[in-house]
Amino acid sequence: MSNYTLAVNWSGKDALSDSDAAKVISGSDFNTEFTTVRTAVNSKADTNGSASEDFASNNATVAGTLTVTGVPTIPTASAGTNTTQAATTAFVTTAVAALDAAAINAIVYPVGSIYTTVSATAPATLLGMGTWVAFGAGKVPVGIDASQTEFDTIEETGGTKTHTLTTSEMPAHTHTIPTKGSGGSSYNLDYVTGGDTTASSSTGGGAAHNILQPYIVVYMWKRTA
Repeated sequence: MSNYTLAVNWSGKDALSDSDAAKVISGSDFNTEFTTVRTAVNSKADTNGSASEDFASNNATVAGTLTVTGVPTIPTASAGTNTTQAATTAFVTTAVAALDAAAINAIVYPVGSIYTTVSATAPATLLGMGTWVAFGAGKVPVGIDASQTEFDTIEETGGTKTHTLTTSEMPAHTHTIPTKGSGGSSYNLDYVTGGDTTASSSTGGGAAHNILQPYIVVYMWKRTA
């Protein structure tokens, strides 16, 4: 794309004396000058977007906001180009096709990610990337909570499936039963208002009770590399 430059030395003519024949402006001078102007203008891009000017092939630089209509074309960059050059639909299509599933999965599941599934297939095979280890066997995840010592460290474990109550954990309670009166052979049934009492026989087995929350089993894996 050329820029307009003067073809006729107009200022030079002004410096000549009026009697100098070279000071006369001829039709040829105008023709030369206007031809130069036309050549420069015709080589410029149409900023109204109506021309099919190929901006890229002419190394055009457009500042500000440019509205382009129609279907403009630009050269397609080589695969792997990483510059500010405009990308064609052909370039983008090729670049997307080059991203295989493994590369995408590596972005979705970075190192340290937890992957859950109901498939027994290991993630390295299923996703085609990464090194994985089985994670959280027999446990459910819980969010970190710095205010509680049980949950303030990543991958900290705790808890049990069953628990046996200690004496201090049982609700406070008493048992009373009627016994024989201290001075006779009959039973004193007035054990509410008075009378002798004795310990009752024991009951219960003291076995641990189940404290599992409702759950569903899945495979869990952690990506390590």
